Amino acid sequence: MKFASRSIGFSLICLAFTVVSSDAGEKANPATKLINRDIARHKQFLEIAKKGSVEVVFIGDSITQGWGNNPAWKKNFEPLKAANFGIGGDQTGHVLWRITEGGELDSIKPKVAVVMIGTNNTGGHSAEQIAGGIKLIVETIHKKTPDTKVLLLGVFPRNAQPNTPARKKIAEINMTISKLDNGGKTVKYMDIGEKFLDKDGNLPKDLMPDFLHLSAKGYEIWADAITPTVKEMLK
Repeated sequence: MKFASRSIGFSLICLAFTVVSSDAGEKANPATKLINRDIARHKQFLEIAKKGSVEVVFIGDSITQGWGNNPAWKKNFEPLKAANFGIGGDQTGHVLWRITEGGELDSIKPKVAVVMIGTNNTGGHSAEQIAGGIKLIVETIHKKTPDTKVLLLGVFPRNAQPNTPARKKIAEINMTISKLDNGGKTVKYMDIGEKFLDKDGNLPKDLMPDFLHLSAKGYEIWADAITPTVKEMLK
């Protein structure tokens, strides 16, 4: 009996250590740490959500915010009852706060969420950490609104020329998050980055003037690339 008790006790200790280690591993990822984003633009999103009638929500950083009310948005997404929940400077942690404690998904149940986030993490987080943050965002969306399908976009290229550290990190992120695609059942992954590059892999200034943010022409390319998929996911 003493031997059995010791065995059980040892097993419980191992189990507890495993749980603690697992939790510590989750908490150790800085890209999953919630970062408060209780600013005016976030409050505007809450007001939009209260009105309801959001079928498609775009979630992201300044690249998403840049849709504004430009012609490409009005033509392609306004008719689909889309809302732009992009905030400049956002990292994965900001988005996680916005859709959990911030309540941006509490009043709406969009059919499709278009997610593109992560470029603002590249300066301080590893590709693995950033991919972990994006994965948690997708999981959180499904936890908040289980019937929402996620159109997960690969992080767009940045920097004028190819083979920079940022480009390589983005390629690693995208390779990892592409595995979240489950055949479109709940997650559809699309990498449209090459549509912004010339034949040598450079970013033309007429598409990304600062080699990060899109021009009006860049947004037209983005819209043309995903609109058919968004419409299909809405069915």
